[in-house]
Amino acid sequence: MSLREQVLKGGVYLALREGFGLIVSLGGVLLLTRLIGPAHYGLYTGSVAIVVFVGQIGRMGIDVCLIRSQESPDASTYHQAFTLLLLSGVGLALGGILLVPLLAGWAINPHFVDPLRVLLGTLPLSQMIAPATARLERDLNYRAVAIMDLMGQIVYYLVALPLAVLGAGVWAAVAGYWCLQIIVCIYAYTVSRYRPRLVWSRSRAQALLGYGLGYSGSQWLWQLRSLVNPLIVGRFLGPAGVGYVSLAVRFAEVLSFFRNVSWRLSIAALAKVQTDHARLRAALEEAMALQVLAVGPLLGAFSLLAHPVIPLLFGARWSPALRVYPAVAVGALFGALFNIQSSTLYVLRRNAAVAWFHVAHVVVLAASAWFFVPRFGLMGYGLAEIVAVTTYALLHIQMSRVFRFSYAQVLPWLAALIPPLGAVLVPLGWRPVLWVPLALVALLPRQRRQIGHYLGYVVRWRTA
Repeated sequence: MSLREQVLKGGVYLALREGFGLIVSLGGVLLLTRLIGPAHYGLYTGSVAIVVFVGQIGRMGIDVCLIRSQESPDASTYHQAFTLLLLSGVGLALGGILLVPLLAGWAINPHFVDPLRVLLGTLPLSQMIAPATARLERDLNYRAVAIMDLMGQIVYYLVALPLAVLGAGVWAAVAGYWCLQIIVCIYAYTVSRYRPRLVWSRSRAQALLGYGLGYSGSQWLWQLRSLVNPLIVGRFLGPAGVGYVSLAVRFAEVLSFFRNVSWRLSIAALAKVQTDHARLRAALEEAMALQVLAVGPLLGAFSLLAHPVIPLLFGARWSPALRVYPAVAVGALFGALFNIQSSTLYVLRRNAAVAWFHVAHVVVLAASAWFFVPRFGLMGYGLAEIVAVTTYALLHIQMSRVFRFSYAQVLPWLAALIPPLGAVLVPLGWRPVLWVPLALVALLPRQRRQIGHYLGYVVRWRTA
């Protein structure tokens, strides 16, 4: 099977997983948020954001090193990676559990302390999962990865929802997260057939860390973005405010599932053609348009239907989340547009270029949130998201230094898809008008051919 066929096949598996996951996630979030309310949901999501950030630091880019290495890692390299990650997870868990109470009141809202300490205990498990998952992704076995991700999501809600019905509040979600990590860890090692051992080789450890830290340093900077909500919104608006922003972000992330698919595929696939700039350029231009087309309509459709649907399904107390959703959706749409650029820069080992963009983006988002949230509440966070979009210009500049490329394929779609994102903020009768630019663009001959070209990928994959 050719690389294109492997990537298309893996993409379909991941897309199907994300599609089923979208259904499971929306249904699960609907029930969970209705049962535990904004404050408890905010406590959970804020704590998880911190735990995920700490886990990303502890991973040190070792899993990406295993995936992107041009030579297939041998068993000893996987064992060394497992040893490093296990030590990292245990150390971060113990250190975090001891440190969190000292941060309460000045860096962390005191209400977050207890759930955060319990969730930090999952770090050894989440770190252990990485080598087995890296082995699956290196082999482009996205069928197993897709099943693993979906299984974990289902287990999470099977545990959390009954506990939420019993009145467990935030602890229902915490228990679900623990069970998710346990099940995913067992499945990853079963399917990958990797049997870990504790070993130590100084040379192998240095090689893994030397490569991985260059990548992970940039990712740590980007993960700081997820802390703006629990640390800044939580400081000024409390756990309920964190819950509202988290729900809006959750909707945008779930509806942007294709962006996650392309990111996971691009790291493994682009690495195989990293020396051919002509193919990279063609992939970049095509992927930008494809991602915007895949993500934008879903984000806009949700904004069109959200106002009558969300209060009905989630309850009226969640309506404030709709005020911030359009701005979060704009950020997600631009993230989809520039996602492949950061992937390409990583593959070309220009980690510093991406890191500078991450620094600028996080600083602008955090500073804007600190300024706007106390003055405008939830809308202040939305304004911060809009301001932070401007920093994507830095990523374009860095990519342009590698080779010249064009936005001709994507700009008409981008311009037409932005207006529908604000539908939730206008009267119901005027919302369809916001879709007129998209309909006009879709009727243009070049854009019709473009859509046909993308649909042809699906036909060719099914034929293969």
